[in-house]
Amino acid sequence: MKKHVPADEMKQELDNLLSKLNAMEIVASDEFQKGSVKVLRALVEGQIHSINEFEHLKKAIDLLTLQLFDVQNKVKS
Repeated sequence: MKKHVPADEMKQELDNLLSKLNAMEIVASDEFQKGSVKVLRALVEGQIHSINEFEHLKKAIDLLTLQLFDVQNKVKS
């Protein structure tokens, strides 16, 4: 099985894809190619957004876990 790639590495790869898509849009010769590039760009930007949101969720879960431990410690004492 392939090891999970860190979020920073995934974002870097997606940024590289966006750069390539920008170049593809510049050299696109017809509306179909330009439309295809726009669809691909929307998908890549959505992936970047999803990664960012997932990181926010992880931070929120960590903060909630810390709060739960604080409450547990106060209940025990």
